[in-house]
Amino acid sequence: MSTNRIFLYKRYERFWHWSQAALVIFMLITGFEIHGSYEWFGFHRAADLHTFTAWTLLALWAFTIFWQFTTGEWRQYIPTLKKVDAMIRYYVLGIFTNAPNPFQKSTVKKHNPLQRLAYLALLAFVSPIIWGSGLFYLFYAYWKDGAIGAYLDLPMVAMIHTVGAFMMLTFFIVHVYLTTTGHTPLAHIKTMITGWEEEEQH
Repeated sequence: MSTNRIFLYKRYERFWHWSQAALVIFMLITGFEIHGSYEWFGFHRAADLHTFTAWTLLALWAFTIFWQFTTGEWRQYIPTLKKVDAMIRYYVLGIFTNAPNPFQKSTVKKHNPLQRLAYLALLAFVSPIIWGSGLFYLFYAYWKDGAIGAYLDLPMVAMIHTVGAFMMLTFFIVHVYLTTTGHTPLAHIKTMITGWEEEEQH
């Protein structure tokens, strides 16, 4: 068994990843305070910070989408079902029996099939729920007296937004857990800091 070392993540990828993580964590913190789960900043301060952070994240995404398409990195997220069953078996059983990872990363394939499907679900399902309800919540004054207001009210929007927040929190927890499934518990974290991936070759 040997170790294969490859440079996977460029500087902007690492910046985007950690910046997005920090913004999402802060939005979860301020969002659950707005929801009334605890008090830290105070409701109004938390609401202002939550809104500012949301716009900042949208700006980051705009730059990142531009970067993804100009570099061709968007291809890394094209979903595939190839080896999905093998990855499921690995995550359910293989990592607990020291079985080899059926997916080997490369510069053109950085995400395994399950990761690609998870990102697809995040972009196609979770994100529209969060951002759609968030924008409805933010611009409530503009639609409450119109046709939309006849079918939708603010408590319903808040509930949908909270459901989306729990989905994002679940994704975040699973994502953090999966970072510990490398050949060492901190291997994937180290990769996202340095850009270099070290994988054991069986």
